[in-house]
Amino acid sequence: MAKVLEGPGMGLMKKWGITVPHYVVVTSVDELAKLGQANEWLKKSKLVVKAHEALGSRFKLGLVKVDLNLPGAEAAAKEMIGRQVGSITVSQVIVSEMIPHKEEYYCAVKSTREGTDILVANCGGIEVESNWDRVKRLAVEVGQQPAAEAFEKLAKDAGFTGSLVKKMADFAGKMFTCFDSEDAQYLEVNPVVLREQDGELIALDAVTLLDGDAKFRHPDWNFAFAAEFGRAYSKHETEVMAVDSKIKGSVKFIEIPGGDTAMLPAGGGASVYYSDAVVARGGKLANYAEYSGDPPDWAVEVLTDKVCSLPGIKNIIVGGAIANFTDVKKTFGGIINGFRKAQSEGKLKGVKIWVRRGGPREKEGLDAMRALKNEGFDINVFDRNTPLTDIVDMALLK
Repeated sequence: MAKVLEGPGMGLMKKWGITVPHYVVVTSVDELAKLGQANEWLKKSKLVVKAHEALGSRFKLGLVKVDLNLPGAEAAAKEMIGRQVGSITVSQVIVSEMIPHKEEYYCAVKSTREGTDILVANCGGIEVESNWDRVKRLAVEVGQQPAAEAFEKLAKDAGFTGSLVKKMADFAGKMFTCFDSEDAQYLEVNPVVLREQDGELIALDAVTLLDGDAKFRHPDWNFAFAAEFGRAYSKHETEVMAVDSKIKGSVKFIEIPGGDTAMLPAGGGASVYYSDAVVARGGKLANYAEYSGDPPDWAVEVLTDKVCSLPGIKNIIVGGAIANFTDVKKTFGGIINGFRKAQSEGKLKGVKIWVRRGGPREKEGLDAMRALKNEGFDINVFDRNTPLTDIVDMALLK
């Protein structure tokens, strides 16, 4: 699941007919000033400025400023950009027009085991949390498309009356279309507001979670995903994500500063299994990684290069269960090329490599790994007859 920041999230909603305020995302005051010269709405509208980062409680942190003119927005942007909040440095702000309104509502669409839930309430903002019984739900089975009448019934059940019934039904229908078309796992607008000047429903905010593995189906996803763990993605993490979005199969990589045991497991299950084993035995993880689904060898080579580039590592665990269809020789070919590249760049000095794997063409793959000893690698290779976590015990043996 990949989190998308507010600006790109609102862009996706706008694509599917949901009305959003005018907005821009900027990384400097100069950029905002130039856009102000080119966009009349920035000169004439009251503005809202928010830190455009994966941060909660932005109001409490002083990272939301409202009712501003353009000079005030520039001052707010100057105050926010570069500010350190925990481990996050605010690098950009989103500036949007204020929408005069009196009423606030709620709409969300979320993935469930059975399909999709569409949620609507005739209250919004902070009122939703204390009035969750007013949120009404329409359950949609996988592959089904609700009829217009179902959306109208949902709006009525949520307490909407008169012309608002059709307006909210249309809004919820567009939310579902956006959710379904963009491979989303969660969409939320809180609040949905009724614009005073024309009575149109406007999405004032956007919470967007997408299926990151579906990026190859969406060439217009030209935005970066937001990191979910209190910091921006590193350069190496971003590069692996770019490879992952282009291939059949999968490669994943997350850095963990301060660790000395690097992970290069095959499969998500093995990655968790080996990570738990390292921690249980008192080791310090330097990263999370995995390759699975029979990825091309060049993608595994890129992943290996990033693992070998981790600072201060003493061990690399190349572990996996017995594969069903992943070609061990082919993927090991990518790992071996990555090891050779790292060695030629002066990396892997004093680093021990531990390998345990089974699966299609495992003998050829394991033999190729063993041959690295002749090239000066400190490598220890085991087949399917060695229990998975034995290589962790050996690596961490004092």
